[in-house]
Amino acid sequence: MRSEKTGISIYRTPSHNNVKTSTFQKTSTVNSDAIKEALKQVKYPGFSRDIVSFGLVKSAAFADGTAKVSLTLTTADPKVPLHLKKEVENCLRALPGVTSTIVDVAVSAPRAATPAGGNLGGNAAAPKTIRHAIAIASGKGGVGKSTFAVNLACSLAQVLAAQGRPGRVGLMDCDIYGPSVPLMIGLHGERPHVEGDNLIPIEKHGVKVMSMGFLVDDNTPVVWRGPMIMKTIQQFVQNVRWGELDVLLIDLPPGTGDAQLSLVQTLPLDGAILVTTPQPAATNIARKGGLMFQKVNVPLLGVAENMSYFTDPTGTRHALFGEGGGARTAESLGTVLLGQVPLIPEIRSGGDSGTPIVVSAPQSAAAEVFREIGRALMEEVQRRTAAAKPGTGSA
Repeated sequence: MRSEKTGISIYRTPSHNNVKTSTFQKTSTVNSDAIKEALKQVKYPGFSRDIVSFGLVKSAAFADGTAKVSLTLTTADPKVPLHLKKEVENCLRALPGVTSTIVDVAVSAPRAATPAGGNLGGNAAAPKTIRHAIAIASGKGGVGKSTFAVNLACSLAQVLAAQGRPGRVGLMDCDIYGPSVPLMIGLHGERPHVEGDNLIPIEKHGVKVMSMGFLVDDNTPVVWRGPMIMKTIQQFVQNVRWGELDVLLIDLPPGTGDAQLSLVQTLPLDGAILVTTPQPAATNIARKGGLMFQKVNVPLLGVAENMSYFTDPTGTRHALFGEGGGARTAESLGTVLLGQVPLIPEIRSGGDSGTPIVVSAPQSAAAEVFREIGRALMEEVQRRTAAAKPGTGSA
């Protein structure tokens, strides 16, 4: 093992192959492509994706019975390169005709985050290409926050596209334990491309999306403590190539824990939206979420009331979960009620099918509610931005 200015290189001296040959291409010729194909069996620690699709394999070669592979990693965990080196060696030794291996792992440390500023949130490492960043929170699970976030993102994309600004909306799914955005927006099973140290978000319905759901499969539960959650959210902000965005929506997990605090320490937030259903069981918890944002100096842009009412075939409205809860929550927090989203089967089925109602039925009343909330949201953000400029705000 030796240290260099650019990182650490770990070498293994050639050794005799005394491992039983695997079933992988027993009769095939070993070459660079065959080695890379075999290395797709090696998963990056903590993820279901392999080191080849992550772009970590920089070169692979075979000559005179020796298989040589070069990896490039960015990690602060010394166990990761050692683990991957061992796994790669085991994989190479199982190839027919391989008698020795050389694995070169170049490791560079992650870029250090600069001290936080602004809203207790934001630092210099945050992307400068994101005009507005808005968190969507609920405090309590089960109120339809992710469904709301997906439909709001798609409606904002429609509004901005009509203004000649397509592809300017991003959606960052920070629900690490239960990421549902990929399913709801029609990207279930998709995997993002990797370019250098950056992930490339996947675009659908005019929205650029990044989610933990892209990086783990359905059968891989995420069992992480706080530091891992915080690191992942930081990487979603700093190591995703979002490009030029007018607005980035961040779908937060329920609660007021590590994910929320990590976000406000990493990305300058223009504000937060609280999503709640009308009944006190939801509004009481949503209010606590709003108080948390106020404590870390993140402005509350408004409250969105989801599942507000059901309209029967006769046109009669029924308040299945009570009424007025969203308005009372907004009043208690000193903000506004952005809108009331009805309870209809089409919103649910749109999420299950990956085609949100604002896309499948853009002329529907529910789609218009989401667009009205989107317009009100952007107007409020722009008003606050203008008021904060020198010479434009009140004394």
